[in-house]
Parts: sequence; C-alpha cells; structure tokens
Amino acid sequence: MKRLLSNLLRPLGAATLATVATLALTTSVLAQPTYKVGSTPTGIPFTFMDTKTQQIQGAMVDLITAIGESQGFKVTVEATPFSALVPSLTSNKIDIISAAMLITPARLEVIDFSDPVFPYPEGLMVKADYNKTYKSLADLKGEVVGVQVGTVYVDFLKKNGEFAEIKTYDSIADIIRDVGLGRIKGGFGDAPIIRYQLSQRKDAGVKFVESYEPKMAGFVGLGTRKGDKELQAKLNAGLAKVKQSGQLDEILKKWNLK
Repeated sequence: MKRLLSNLLRPLGAATLATVATLALTTSVLAQPTYKVGSTPTGIPFTFMDTKTQQIQGAMVDLITAIGESQGFKVTVEATPFSALVPSLTSNKIDIISAAMLITPARLEVIDFSDPVFPYPEGLMVKADYNKTYKSLADLKGEVVGVQVGTVYVDFLKKNGEFAEIKTYDSIADIIRDVGLGRIKGGFGDAPIIRYQLSQRKDAGVKFVESYEPKMAGFVGLGTRKGDKELQAKLNAGLAKVKQSGQLDEILKKWNLK
C-alpha cells in the first residue's frame, strides 16, 4: 500500500514542481521593468532606421540591449530626432537616450549621463576633388559650411569659426549630399558616423579630411533624467560588465567602428 501511494504521489509532485517553476519564471519575466529608449533614425551606424524591418538598429541599440540583459530589464527603442532626444527625456516620453550623444557641461545641466562609453571627436568632410589641406576651422574662413541640427557642433562653429554661413541639416546624409553637389564647402559632424557613411557611399564624391585636427574630442554616454540615480546605477553596472566581458568591443567591430 505504501509503495502504491508513493508511486501515485510521485508524478503529482513532479507536476507540482514544474508548475511552481513555471510560475516563478513567469513572475520573474513579468517583474522585469521595461524602459523606453530614444535613438535617432539617422545616425548610421550608431542608430538608424532599418528600412526592411522598420526598426531602429545600430551599435548603441545593441549596447543598451546588452546592458538590459545584464541588469534584468527590457527596452523598447523609439525613433526620435536628435534635436528632440533631450526634450523627450525631460518630458518623460522616453527613459533613456542611447545615441551618439556627447557628454557636455551644457547637457549635464539638464540631464544625467552614464559613465563614458567611448571617445568621440568631430570630423570634417569636403568634396573629394579638393586638394587643399584642412587642419583647422581657420582654413574654412569665409566659407559656407553645414552641420546637423541639435548637435553640439552648431554652437561650437558659431563661436569658433568665421564662416560666411552655417547651414543646419536634419542628417549627416543630407550634409554629404550638399557637400558633394558643391552647395557648401565643408560639413561637420561626428567623425565615426561621417567615416562610416562615406565608406558606404563611394559614389558621393565626398571625402573625410584626415588632416583636420579635432577640437571637441569628448565621450559618448547614455542619457537619463536628472536625479534618476537608480537607473543611472543600473546603466553603469551593465556598461562595466559589457566592457569587461569584451561584448562592447564585439559590438563596435560588428558595426565597423573598431
């Protein structure tokens, strides 16, 4: 009789344990917070809209996803124009900025940043057939130049260059077009993005100026709302893990950034 009861209860016990395990796993998954991440759709290869999937892809998307996996949270990435990233964060439309955004004193007055992700200098592009050696802003004195709206380079160029005009554009791709057509003498932007986009557009008639010496070399960081120390700590802990494991290097290599 005891053996019979034992045999009858054993399957029931196994099923009960399986049910408990399933419930525990479900509860764990449901308990994971989800953060809204703002990423620009025009910052190839850091963040961009994949026309096939209609999803934002890129190195910074892979990074925030990896950090989330290491820290037990999920992310939903929302396409956000670069100039709208900070306003979207401060108005609670998004929770995190994961884009090619430099940590600057002016931005630190409005939002907080994670620890630095990687160094990020500005770059210059001109028409491929220009033979002049450009080393500084002074070499473009009196010329018309272009820059992406909402970036730190707008004020930088206004304060430090003596240009005939500074035109603003929605994307690096738009600047490349006008440089190639000769509408502007040169275009400024994030050096890694310019390099990557020009490598993908051999027929643009535009070149990256290797001789130019950057004056605004800084670091990219992940943006959070002012005072959100809990989320900032999560990002820093996750960032440290992906750096130490070599995962960040793998992400940068995947997108031809290292």
